[in-house]
This record gives sequence, C-alpha cells and structure tokens, in this order.
Amino acid sequence: MTSESSVNNRYSRQIRFAGIGAEGQHKLSTAKVLLCGCGALGTVLADTLARAGVGFLRIVDRDFVDLTNLQRQVLFDEQDVADHLPKAIVAATKLSRINSQIQIEPHVADVDWRNIRGYAEGMDLILDGTDNFETRFLINDVSLEMGIPWVYAGVVGSHGQTMAIFPNQSACLRCVIESPPDPGTTETCDTAGVIGPAVHIVTALQAATALKILSGQRHLVSPQLTIVDVWEGTLRQMNLSGLQERGECPACGSQRRRDWLQGSQASHSTILCGRNSVQVSPAEPAQLSLEELAVGLAPLGTVVKNAFLLRFRPSESDLQLTIFRDGRAIVQGTEEISVARGLYARYLGS
Repeated sequence: MTSESSVNNRYSRQIRFAGIGAEGQHKLSTAKVLLCGCGALGTVLADTLARAGVGFLRIVDRDFVDLTNLQRQVLFDEQDVADHLPKAIVAATKLSRINSQIQIEPHVADVDWRNIRGYAEGMDLILDGTDNFETRFLINDVSLEMGIPWVYAGVVGSHGQTMAIFPNQSACLRCVIESPPDPGTTETCDTAGVIGPAVHIVTALQAATALKILSGQRHLVSPQLTIVDVWEGTLRQMNLSGLQERGECPACGSQRRRDWLQGSQASHSTILCGRNSVQVSPAEPAQLSLEELAVGLAPLGTVVKNAFLLRFRPSESDLQLTIFRDGRAIVQGTEEISVARGLYARYLGS
C-alpha cells in the first residue's frame, strides 16, 4: 500500500504549486479520465497526466505503432514498431513503469457510436487525442448526452487549437463548427505535415486545462478557443461566451440533435492521417480468432501474428492488411477507400 509520505514526495513539486496544493492533488488521485486516441496528442496527454498522478486513465486507440509515429508520439520507440504492437497496449506498459500508483486501462478498439457510452461511463473528463472530426463530433455528442466535460484539440503543420466544453454551460464543438469540413477543404498531416513542437504546445494547454478541471478549479477555464502557431510564433484566443447563449446550435441548442451518437453520421472506412492507410470496419464488431485466420491466410501470402493483431501481405498485392480481433483492418499502401474495402472483402468477407 502506498504511504502518504511517498505520495507527497512523488508529487511534492506539484503540491507546492499554489494552483493545485494538497487538496488539488488528492482530487487528481481520485479522478477518472477517458483518453480517446493515443497518437501524437494522446501520448503527450497520457504521459503528462500519469506523471501528474491522475488516478485512472482509460486509453482507447484503434491503431498500432508505425515508424512514422516516432517523430512526435513520445511513448513509442523502434522496438514497438518491430513488435507490431497496438498503441494502447504499449502506452499502458510504458505508463505503468512511469507511475505504478495509478490505474491504466487500455482498449484496442475504435471509438464509435456503439461503444462510446460504455467507455465514458463514470468518467470525470474526456480528452481528445484523435485525428479526425467524426470522432470529435461523436465525443461532443456523448459529452452533451452524459454531462461529462471534454477538451478538444487538433494539430496540423505548425499550428493547432484547443478549447474546453462544459455541457450546457459553454459553447460546444458544433457551436463553433456545425459539421465536419468537406474532404479536401482543410489541411491534413499528409498535405501539410506536422511538427513535434506544435503537438507539445497544444497538448500542454490541453493538459493544463485538464488539471484545472480535475483539481476542482474549472472556474479558471475561460470559454475560448485558443489558436497557436509555433512556427510563426503567434497565439490568439476567440471568446466563445456568446455562442451557446444564442441557442442556435443543433447539438446543444433547442434541437438537441445527437447525429453522431445515434450512428446516422457513422462511416465504416477512414483514411488515417499521414499513414497512406485506410481503416475498414465491419458493420458490427466481430470476435475473430486470429489463430484460425492465420491458418486460413497462410497459403495466400505472408502472415505475422501476435496476441493483439495479425499482419497479412497477399502474394498478389503490394498492400498489407493489419487485422484486429474486433474485425477491423488497416490497409496500408493506399488511400483509396474502394481499393481498401475491396481487399477487405476479398480476404475477410464483406
């Protein structure tokens, strides 16, 4: 059992900070956070909150560690790439070595409208570590539905933005952006790249907001969107206090629509940012036997398997499928959804 003196010693510098103190540290130790996504944003957030002593971290991520991640995703290394391990599993292992006093619950899964309520149940805060607007609008819906605050963030190139959402008390994401941008109308990691300092400064702001909320000082969080560009050296803030009061938002206004939480806006294929890959998901989650699948696919190409996923490269294709137990597959080597879905159907069924 952890003694009070060892706890105070571990967090002594944080406790001495007047903004947190002993009472705030105690609140952090009992706080529960859902982290959706464990890539560039998510790894920095998870690392920061674990070191700060947040008592429970539920980490949900659909992806595995890839060489292109290492430039900015701080919890991963070259051995993780070689081992083909899921990000959530690697993150939990690394974080448990950093802080054995907290509870870390990893899930190798895609956050969607069917499972997000379960992941959010009992949480004090939801943090955005994702790379796509569909998931962010889903988080916004479940936040409004369940009354759980969340902190949005996004980074591309050298710039990013972040804002906190308090259900029915502040502007929500759809107050600011009514619907996801059309494909090709915004920059992505593929078109503009992304640099580590931009990730770190945005997640620093995001994590500081989280610490304010979790330590019982949400009144210190201003209703604003913060936009920063580390290359240009600029920071600006947009006051959003009037948006929610107008009541015109389809999500938190009088309509109370939950388009993403109801599944009406869900898609089953997603282009992964900066990866030249497409994720294909079955209409309903499956429970695949990777062992049996490996036997069936072995005559058709190269198969490599571990406890969490199976990698398959067909003999007749330059593409590679990484298949998870829930039936999802990430098809590497293309951004054509039709090509990815065709390969999925060929080897896994429609």
